[in-house]
Amino acid sequence: MPSYLHTMVRVRNLEQSLTFYRLLGMHELRRRDVPEGRYTLVFIGFGDNAQGQAEIELTYNWGQDNGYDVGTGFGHFAIGVPDVAALVERVREGGGKVTREAGPVKFGTTVIAFVEDPDGYKIELIERAE
Repeated sequence: MPSYLHTMVRVRNLEQSLTFYRLLGMHELRRRDVPEGRYTLVFIGFGDNAQGQAEIELTYNWGQDNGYDVGTGFGHFAIGVPDVAALVERVREGGGKVTREAGPVKFGTTVIAFVEDPDGYKIELIERAE
């Protein structure tokens, strides 16, 4: 059966991005430096593919520190969490950017919030009971 493995995003500062995603509770799963290609891949997540979890692949192209155009087609990542308000506060205290405070979705009752990673990628936090 097919399975969703990962989403890749390019980052301008690998350590800064890793620090942000750790605030969300993710951890580094594996890393691969490719000197001949001048890039580093770091896979992050809550668990790896072997555990049935999707991952995010952070790609750092060495020397490309000016950033990338996020584009108009990409929307956001979505992460289910038990307490959106608490995670928003942890992101804020860790220096992260909160773009929508925790609260019910428009015309609904599900509690959501939005934060941005250091490269401007949006992450929707959706409250889910554990």
